[in-house]
Amino acid sequence: MHFHKYEKIWLTFGIVSLVLFLSIVGFTAFGSGHGHHQPTGGMDQIDPEMVDQTPPFNEPGVKQIDEDTYEVVMVAQAFGYEPQNVQVPAGKKVTFKVTSTDVVHSFSIVSTNVNMMVVPGHVSTKEYTFDKPGNYLVICNEYCGTGHHFMKTEIEVTE
Repeated sequence: MHFHKYEKIWLTFGIVSLVLFLSIVGFTAFGSGHGHHQPTGGMDQIDPEMVDQTPPFNEPGVKQIDEDTYEVVMVAQAFGYEPQNVQVPAGKKVTFKVTSTDVVHSFSIVSTNVNMMVVPGHVSTKEYTFDKPGNYLVICNEYCGTGHHFMKTEIEVTE
């Protein structure tokens, strides 16, 4: 079989591109040195059966870190979030730390860019600053069982 000069060039280009692409994908998937992949938003791990005994999740709620920073620690569990009442001030940086005790949930604050997967055994972390006061709905976007549609809470943002 005889190949034209341009066919040889394009065939060589295609094969080199394919080898380069597969090498890059293979290196990033297997050569990163990590034994397994982690969900985004933090690499901290926690024993899902010991959440209620592991700081800071043994005392979920709002804690003021300094004048401009607050930490909100929450636990996602069967069709709800603990604590139910969360109040933070507008204009301050809020760091959310969330974990799950049972199955995969999500922590999504409607009308913001806060949207985290909440996986048992992992701590999901996200920072956000609320610009204006009001009530912000938090919902679970991951189907977590028959009562999934009841899984919501509100964050009250004050002046």
